[in-house]
Amino acid sequence: MKVLLALLIAAALGYLLGSCNCSIIFVKLMTGKDIRTMGSKNAGLTNTYRCCGPVPAVLTLIGDLCKGILAVGLARAAASALSAGLSPDNDTHYIGYIAGLFAVIGHIFPLYFQFRGGKGVLVGVASFLMVDAKVFMALLLIFIVILAISKYVSLASIMSALYCPLATLLISWIVTGAGFGRSFLYMVLSLPMAGIVIWMHRTNIQRLIDGTESKFTFRFAGNK
Repeated sequence: MKVLLALLIAAALGYLLGSCNCSIIFVKLMTGKDIRTMGSKNAGLTNTYRCCGPVPAVLTLIGDLCKGILAVGLARAAASALSAGLSPDNDTHYIGYIAGLFAVIGHIFPLYFQFRGGKGVLVGVASFLMVDAKVFMALLLIFIVILAISKYVSLASIMSALYCPLATLLISWIVTGAGFGRSFLYMVLSLPMAGIVIWMHRTNIQRLIDGTESKFTFRFAGNK
């Protein structure tokens, strides 16, 4: 019963915090406009930077990272208070994946903004920073290398999400020494988050295939 309650709390915290879409909030506060009507119409970091410049983009970056960290941290604290860990060694680790997943869902389908949000990459990244810093560093390295080579943020995000479950399994099993059974559980828990992020990039995938996807630059188009 305690485990079920901890899972429900993790899901609720993740979703409610994830629904605080920082791109929508900061662009509205600073420009009076809805980022979902500008540029690519995505309420995310890249579109915020391209359309509104570095200040709202940096605030979005910080805000979305913080809400992912908070979601996982608070969910694990609640599970610990309930003594809902699967074992003492587990340290409520599995709860972090649930909170992170629902934070991503909240970011994509925000309760407070007509269920129209971003693509969940930043929130997923922040969740893994809290859940497993080694996996986070591996995925960050993949993202940086692919972005540096291709200049496509979308491709870097897709490839990082694609490798996320494999990185989770191998790092938990081989590097952390969690054991194959537990590492496999963590991999399974990471699959929905990775799958959702890839699915949300389906239009980017089509543009990459068509050769019409925009490359990332440090210039921004200005307010539109």
